Amino acid sequence: MSAHIKYAYLKGHTWLYRRNWPKDVAMVLGQQALKQSLKTNSTNTARARAAEVNLRYERTVSEVRERSEEALSGAVSNASALDWEEPSGTAVDHLRATLELSGQLSERSRFDRIKPREKVSIRNQGAAYLARRSIELRPGGFKSVRYSVGLFLSKYGERSLCSLSRTEGREFLGLVAQLSPVIGKSERTRGLSLDQLVAFSAQGTARITTRTQKRIWAQVNAFIDWTVYEGHLEQNPFKTVLFDQKIKPQPYAVPTDGEVVQLLTTKDQVLRPVMLTCLLTGMRAGEAIGLLREDLISKGNLGGFIHVRPNELRLLKTDAAERQVPVHPVLEEVFRSLPSEGPLFPETNVEQVTKRFARLRQAKKLDRPRLVFHSTRKWFITQCERTGVPEHFTASIVGHKSARSENGITYGIYSAGISDEQKRGIVDQIRLPRGVSP
Repeated sequence: MSAHIKYAYLKGHTWLYRRNWPKDVAMVLGQQALKQSLKTNSTNTARARAAEVNLRYERTVSEVRERSEEALSGAVSNASALDWEEPSGTAVDHLRATLELSGQLSERSRFDRIKPREKVSIRNQGAAYLARRSIELRPGGFKSVRYSVGLFLSKYGERSLCSLSRTEGREFLGLVAQLSPVIGKSERTRGLSLDQLVAFSAQGTARITTRTQKRIWAQVNAFIDWTVYEGHLEQNPFKTVLFDQKIKPQPYAVPTDGEVVQLLTTKDQVLRPVMLTCLLTGMRAGEAIGLLREDLISKGNLGGFIHVRPNELRLLKTDAAERQVPVHPVLEEVFRSLPSEGPLFPETNVEQVTKRFARLRQAKKLDRPRLVFHSTRKWFITQCERTGVPEHFTASIVGHKSARSENGITYGIYSAGISDEQKRGIVDQIRLPRGVSP
């Protein structure tokens, strides 16, 4: 769940600010809220900028009220007794014009009064939110958001937004905690509501992990935050509902040399090149599958490098994920057999790779818990550790934020990172287990 900043909302990768004006001020400004982008994805930067906007907000409220008092007092003193029951529109217009000249208003108002909020359906707003997120997110990310928000809509979709309170938030969290991990894999659960899924889950004892519960809760809160930003709610009623369960780390298993040999003896010629790429570079599945031929660059005597960067096929997980990784000697031969232009792995995607890997595991009878495709990345990191590579060197190759010191920001400012020669030396010393043919 993203950090909480009062009056700010993380939309995609950008923090946005929204704070409702007091009703008397809103009538003068002709605006219901102060809304603007904080133009950053950094929580710390957003918090500082939100504080600056809050100061400007307070100054505007103070100035509007002072000028309103002056303008309306003048209007009343010049009016006859018969005019007291009529609103002084001329005085308000004069005040708005003054505020526009002073820079307090960005545009002329189109209305004189703030209309009361209309009751809006949660289902309708959910549909609008999902339609927008389907454009903003890649398919994998949107699928997760659609599932989480869909659970919420199936329970509360027929109600109005203004009827939500922390009671519904606590109830929803309690129901989510009762869900079984089987529901995403069973055809019988397709299209069922949250209540029906809870009833189905009661047939077994297994429950989804705390991490999954927290993800669902965070994505539902992001939806409610969006409705606040759009002006349908004053505030998110779920912000006071704490998710107090601690997430227990469940690290992925590291494949043994024997398991690596078995996995690489597969006849699956779509899966094998991707596995080799991840084993010998430490790349994530999405990073490897999103590689283009133009991402392979030559550095003279240092040989070929892979430029991991955002492209039309995929984005990157973090800023640190953009990097250049030496091409392992084994991969040079593998890459020669791949397409000479465009995507290197055009016939697959992350979902297909993970499913192929699961079938391969089953065929090889590798049923060790937490052994998944992402384990290939852990294998590379483990090999670096066992050959004495410093942790922050490995971090620069696999796209992790450096962990060399507690003050990571200071280190990131003063260090230019390891050289290409050092990267080449690290990657070249990684050896596949005996029994694996390139």
